[in-house]
Amino acid sequence: MKKAYSFKVRTTAFVSAILFAFSFFAADLFRIQVLMRDEYSSKNFFLSSANTKIQALRGEILDSNGKALVYNTSSNSVFIDASYFPKASKKKERNEIILALLKTFDEYEVEFNSLTPLDIVNGVIVYKEDSESLKTFLFKKDYLNLNSYATAQNCFDALCDYYDLKEMSVEDAIRVSSVYIAMVRADFSVNNPYTIAENVSAELVSYLKEQSRFFLGVDVRVDTGRAYYDGAIAPHIIGYYDSISAEEYANVNEEYQEAIKAEGLTEEELKILKLRAYGMTDKIGKFGIESALEEELRGTNGILTTSTNSDGSKTDAITTQPVNGNNVILTIDGDFQKKVQDILSSKIHSTVESDKVATAGSIVVMDVNDFSVLACASYPSYNLETYKENIVELNQDKTAPLWNRALRSTYAPGSTVKPIVGIAGLEEGIVTTESGIKCNLTYTYFKDLPLNCVGLHNHGGKYINLTQAITYSCNTYFYEVGRMLGISKLNHYFTMFGLGQKTGVELTEAKGVVASKENREAAGGIWYPGNTVQAAIGQSDNLFTPIQLCAYAATLANGGTKYKAHFVKSIKSFDYSQTYYEAEPVVLSKVTASQESIMAAKRGMVSMANTLYAFQALDYSVAAKTGTAQAKKKVGDVYVAYTNGFMISFAPADNPQIAVVIAIENVSSGGLGNYVAEVYKAYFDKNSDVTNSQQSGTILN
Repeated sequence: MKKAYSFKVRTTAFVSAILFAFSFFAADLFRIQVLMRDEYSSKNFFLSSANTKIQALRGEILDSNGKALVYNTSSNSVFIDASYFPKASKKKERNEIILALLKTFDEYEVEFNSLTPLDIVNGVIVYKEDSESLKTFLFKKDYLNLNSYATAQNCFDALCDYYDLKEMSVEDAIRVSSVYIAMVRADFSVNNPYTIAENVSAELVSYLKEQSRFFLGVDVRVDTGRAYYDGAIAPHIIGYYDSISAEEYANVNEEYQEAIKAEGLTEEELKILKLRAYGMTDKIGKFGIESALEEELRGTNGILTTSTNSDGSKTDAITTQPVNGNNVILTIDGDFQKKVQDILSSKIHSTVESDKVATAGSIVVMDVNDFSVLACASYPSYNLETYKENIVELNQDKTAPLWNRALRSTYAPGSTVKPIVGIAGLEEGIVTTESGIKCNLTYTYFKDLPLNCVGLHNHGGKYINLTQAITYSCNTYFYEVGRMLGISKLNHYFTMFGLGQKTGVELTEAKGVVASKENREAAGGIWYPGNTVQAAIGQSDNLFTPIQLCAYAATLANGGTKYKAHFVKSIKSFDYSQTYYEAEPVVLSKVTASQESIMAAKRGMVSMANTLYAFQALDYSVAAKTGTAQAKKKVGDVYVAYTNGFMISFAPADNPQIAVVIAIENVSSGGLGNYVAEVYKAYFDKNSDVTNSQQSGTILN
């Protein structure tokens, strides 16, 4: 009896438990299907998702007054999205879409992005010139798997087989395959859409939208490009931004691979590195500020997630917002820069020395109190707005308009170095401010090497002091001072003022050469005693850049402090809410010469400037020193001799604010004061609060 009762109780408990469990599931099912039906019916289970990048906007480049010299513009680009494009197995569907798209581009006169080594000449398929790299890519085992000796016809046949293009005409097959090749080369995938055309019209966009049911995977996005306030303003400084090359991509990808291997990276840091990584279809700064400040100008891309639902529909959502690049504010004043360029280009042909040598040159203007570059002009020049379409002609132009002469050309500076030699002579006790050296027509210390003096004027055969020697540029005076100093001491002072050294600017600049026995012998030459005296007047092996000469003039002007030169004033966030960098004066070194010696050299420069009519018309005094150097250039099969002209200067002489240096190839220094005077007018006219109590012709004490 007890056993039957116990069995009945257990059975009842078991059944009750089962009923309770079923009632729980039934209640939950009722909650999902009835109570929460609307919410769940609007959601489908995701079968898959794919991420594509959202391109961040590039930062702008502005002048010192906040005027945008380079800014972003929007344009429509056509791209192919692998998430919606027919699968690779559906070749015929893909081919129909691409061929129809290319024919549409023809109707709207749109150029499309493609790659092919093939061409048709007189009905025969041939390889294009310079196609070896692309052929190597195509012939790989995991692509067409062709031998290196495969003919163009072999390559064409293999492409037709690979992409099922046999039913097309030869012309259409080459065009369609060229798109496929470019897509493979660009690593086309769900995560990496392929941009097939850029800067397309609104009419084409409208048509593609209307035919979207046919053009599966073909879509349009708004891309940004670069535009210019005036493409002729400072092109050598601003630089250019364009599609990344294979070599550039290899370099940045190598840097990226190294960066992600760093120890201690957080997940967030790794994510940012991945979002900032370059794709093969990205753009990059090529040169100038666009390149030097690439890390600042380039933003951090965002992520667009495309989810495929159970019913096959797709939804897009921004899962990571892009962070736009930072804005770079330059030290250059755009309007002043334009005036300086106009001064240089309008007058550069006024006194050509030789019609066999092209005339070229540069002007650099620098703030003497922090070495910020206020203007930097190089001639001949070009326009950034037409740079890409004219690149072939620009590269072939023998006058080298793409070359930044202000930063990268090196010259024998001529007599512009004489103030330094004078300071060295004073500091080393070789001369005093009052003691004189006889200014003879010929320097005869070296019996077998007579050296001429071309700066005699009315001082021929007389003893002159440093002020007079600088004023009249007496070679004999500086030959003798240089000989007594010796090349080592001479170079010590040249280096102290920054000659033969980079100035520190953000852009590529040449280092230059200070003449020395070591450098001459390293080049396989012999150093003679006469080379020392030649170096003392800025000849021999001395080679300096115009921006170095400007930094030297600015160092002299401010009393001996050498700062780091710079083009960047500040860096701000894209919306200007934050400042990430603000330029402060950076002292590189200080000249270890007395103020008395520096002032003596300045007096000579003021006296020299006062002999020039161009400066006498100004309301403030100028300190200046001209220089002329001999040069040779091979033209055809012969070397042509000519002279280069230079002038270093600063003003106002009693309260220096800016230094101006001009360097002209194939023009003597005689008329350069007119150029420089116009630069000062252009600068101080816009800064009318600048005053100078000193009258022209007054010697500084």
